Amino acid sequence: MRPQTAEPTPSERGISLAALEPGSVVVILEVDRASAEGQRLLDLGFVPGTEVRVLKRAPLGDPMVYSLRGTHLCLRSTEADRVRVRPV
Repeated sequence: MRPQTAEPTPSERGISLAALEPGSVVVILEVDRASAEGQRLLDLGFVPGTEVRVLKRAPLGDPMVYSLRGTHLCLRSTEADRVRVRPV
């Protein structure tokens, strides 16, 4: 009999970077690597273990500005949805 692996809890899976409000500080858990867009995010510095601060949201809600590794980056919610994070 094989031991069952427990499903990760929602807090272990993290939340989407797109779901955060300005002022939030989080750590990246994972990036969806299944697409070229996900690989681009990794190339931009969105790697697991990196701290990210949500700076501001555009007046209509999309895109948002994030600060990481000394850089400010602007992402649309479809891009930010590919990044799973947990609060610091």
